Amino acid sequence: MAVPDDPLTAQQWLFPFHALSSTPTAIDRSLEAEMYDRSRGIEFLFRLGTSIALHHPGIFTAATWFHRFYMRYSMEDHHRQAVAASCIFLATKTEECGRKLRDVARVYCAKARNVDVREIPENGKWVEEATATILLTEEVLLDALCFDFVIESPHAALVDLLEAHQVGSLVEDYAWSIAHDSYRTPLCVLYAPKIIATACYVLAQYLADGPHATSLDSRISSAAPSASLPTPPTHKPGSPDQARFAVGYFRLSADELSSVAESLDLLLEFYRFQESLKLVDYLGKITEVPPPSIASSRPMLYPPRNANDADATHQTEPNTQSQTPNSVHGSRTPVEKPPRWAPVVGEPEPDVHRHT
Repeated sequence: MAVPDDPLTAQQWLFPFHALSSTPTAIDRSLEAEMYDRSRGIEFLFRLGTSIALHHPGIFTAATWFHRFYMRYSMEDHHRQAVAASCIFLATKTEECGRKLRDVARVYCAKARNVDVREIPENGKWVEEATATILLTEEVLLDALCFDFVIESPHAALVDLLEAHQVGSLVEDYAWSIAHDSYRTPLCVLYAPKIIATACYVLAQYLADGPHATSLDSRISSAAPSASLPTPPTHKPGSPDQARFAVGYFRLSADELSSVAESLDLLLEFYRFQESLKLVDYLGKITEVPPPSIASSRPMLYPPRNANDADATHQTEPNTQSQTPNSVHGSRTPVEKPPRWAPVVGEPEPDVHRHT
């Protein structure tokens, strides 16, 4: 597992992969069920943050706190929507993008109930209950975070990469989209930001290079591949140096490259899971990308499932989707069911499709 420069931060907020199997939630749910519910919680968080016009860094900070919270507390005790709303409200304060608690609570009610915010009375019982829920959950959130609010996002490392290596807009769009989607997985509590950024960048390059792209293994191997004879221009992939730019830029060690491989493997698994729910519609043939063979074996977090399947936990879930903070790109997960205090009323939001 890669670690950041600060050993204390590494010890507190980056976990070995096997820790996902021993979270407080794992007592009551399978690993797959918890990861699925985390992705739904992040989807709700994205929708809430976007609706109150919280800037992207603030949303990504809140998403990181969400994953950190559930490494220390159970989903059985703290509903994912309440935690998502508390993370967003706290981020509005720490990211200097202040929003009134009552305004956040009102949008929270609307999103939980899948209705227009104008249908939620400003001074009604629902808003009062949502306000109390956010405040009570925020107390637990602050305890879980140990009042450590500093977050380093993979997006910052991506900015450095994109400024240092001029690539086409397609690579940039893919890289941003994949980085957004990485928060739907627990990558932010497993690997350092530069590891995640490298994985997103490498995968984006692979997709943009087309059917004759250099393999993922070649792009992240410990040793650069030897030069080969040139191929015809119409079948020429990116040069080895270009394909390995991120690896060289961050000067990644062999252990860090192994972490990049594991990150790529997890991202591709997540996209295959999304495809099984018929939710991937913007990154072309990403689900056909062969995962790196050098990734270590691990438990599967996102086994493919039938989009019509519904177990006892999810059978009341509305069958709708929505967007990530990026208005054009980003994956989707099924919209949340409301927390226990909020019965479903009104019609679900319409399905939103993206086109690139």
